[in-house]
Amino acid sequence: MSKSITQDMAYRQSLMKYAEKYGVSRASRKYNKSRSYIYFWKARWNGSIESLACQSRRPHRHPNQHTEAELKLIQNMRRRNPSLGMVELWHKLRQRGYTRRPESLFRVMRKLGLFPPAKKKNTYKPKPYEQMTYPGQRVQVDVKVVPRRCITDPELRLFQYTAIDEFTRLRFLGAYTEQSTYSSADFLKKLFKWYARRGIRVECVQTDNGFEFTNRFSNSKKGLPTLFEATAVSLGIQHKLIRPYTPRHNGKVERSHREDRNTFTPATAFTH
Repeated sequence: MSKSITQDMAYRQSLMKYAEKYGVSRASRKYNKSRSYIYFWKARWNGSIESLACQSRRPHRHPNQHTEAELKLIQNMRRRNPSLGMVELWHKLRQRGYTRRPESLFRVMRKLGLFPPAKKKNTYKPKPYEQMTYPGQRVQVDVKVVPRRCITDPELRLFQYTAIDEFTRLRFLGAYTEQSTYSSADFLKKLFKWYARRGIRVECVQTDNGFEFTNRFSNSKKGLPTLFEATAVSLGIQHKLIRPYTPRHNGKVERSHREDRNTFTPATAFTH
């Protein structure tokens, strides 16, 4: 594929044609260019405009570049020790007279392609969102800390529990002074009754993996049900945990908390 034609290339081609027709001296006066400049490009010009492009000024070799003997030593050593680490390989090369620094060895090995190809990671493909088909099929539950600037009592801490039915988007809130499995269990009982008064039977609650909901990642209590989980079983509610470190799976309640923070929290003061 030919290089793109620049204005300089077109200018030089016009200069070359003029010099070819009327001579170098006349072209030098007309184009206000030195005779040496015209002879330089005339020596390169083969009749095509591509020959008048500026060539790279990068040197073909460096005075301190690796010698052929050094490159052969590196390749042979790498072939005999394919799984050897970078520092260990450099140390073995030093024992055989190699005097370069590890940084130089790394650059030349990368240039020669002596590093094993990186393993291709499997692309994560999220599952398509499961649309709910009736009220109460799944309720998202989460908790957030109420900022201290919104509480009149400086010694009081409040935690906002939020539940959102995925089908109807009906939202139920609760405030507690502690973030624990006891508060979570109490909130679960209240949300169950609140939705029931509106004709909605809660079948499933979805939460993150916090200790206020589950002992899934607890070192000492892993496998033991929390009070929240026991309460869900007693109410006939399925408890579903989202994938760790993916709060977007609880996106509706997360967005609800964000909207509360942007709309109400900066201008609202809560009292106990």
